[in-house]
Amino acid sequence: MTQRPVTSDSPVPSRQTYRERLPEGRLAGLASCVWVQQVSPHGPAYEHRTVPNGCIEVACVKGSDGVSVNGPRREPVVERLPPGSTVVGVRFRPGVPAAVFGATSQELVDLDINLDQAWGRSALTTAERIALTATPEDAARVLEQELVARCAVAPDPDELVAETVDRLQPWRRRRVGEIASDLFISPRQLRRRCLAAFGFGPKTLQRILRFQGFLALTQALHGPEVGLGWLAAAAGYFDQAHLTRECVALTGLTPAAFLEETRTSCGANHDHRASFARLRRALVITRAASLEEVKASLEAALSSSSNMSDSYENRTRACA
Repeated sequence: MTQRPVTSDSPVPSRQTYRERLPEGRLAGLASCVWVQQVSPHGPAYEHRTVPNGCIEVACVKGSDGVSVNGPRREPVVERLPPGSTVVGVRFRPGVPAAVFGATSQELVDLDINLDQAWGRSALTTAERIALTATPEDAARVLEQELVARCAVAPDPDELVAETVDRLQPWRRRRVGEIASDLFISPRQLRRRCLAAFGFGPKTLQRILRFQGFLALTQALHGPEVGLGWLAAAAGYFDQAHLTRECVALTGLTPAAFLEETRTSCGANHDHRASFARLRRALVITRAASLEEVKASLEAALSSSSNMSDSYENRTRACA
């Protein structure tokens, strides 16, 4: 996910919106969402915090002279959008070949580059077409169409990498060594394939995906009745302390501070359903199944204890 919240010490909240939709056509299998971010011209600039999501994103500020590609991140980045900004983007799924963007994943990690370095004049033409569109939705569609054409001639995603991403999802609860064994390769081979596909190893991607799961849950499950401990367990963390360490590493803030920043800045103005709906549903189902297993185990233990007690009393009466 790409969070875009105002920091807690911002004096005046910026009026802005962020909306996602599912991609269309061939891009549906390669991208998780198409998004539009708008900042009102009648207000302050908008300071936003981008947290790692394991993805490559392509974005264009409407009216600018270029298109940028944002590589997979390992740390948070805080940026500022001026009043009146409209930004459109496409977020690709983890593991989509970086060759689409004229680079390798390792060359893109933690970097933002102008696509005219790889695409030449066509990147500038795309930015010009986006600038001439009547609505933000039309601007997003122009970028999407350009990427569909690029992906049509790009190499297909590595099937083993796609399977690795699926097995690293937080509801799977699998160790990296177990995943390598499942895929019939060594942990070293798995790491090499991940470095080529993502720019970092499988453990780093697993940490990022687990935190995305936490964010997906917080988008729908919030309030005093849902504590951080429950959210941590549902997202696959060992405990709340584990979540706190990871949140500080990936956002720069504690969970409480990060969620308060997000609540103050985003709220109903941000719609992440395209990115989070499937992830949230899988985590909730897994958590419910785990609770049912715990409940069944407790009931079985209580029943066994009760049967042992009855048996003891029967034997005692028989001896008497």
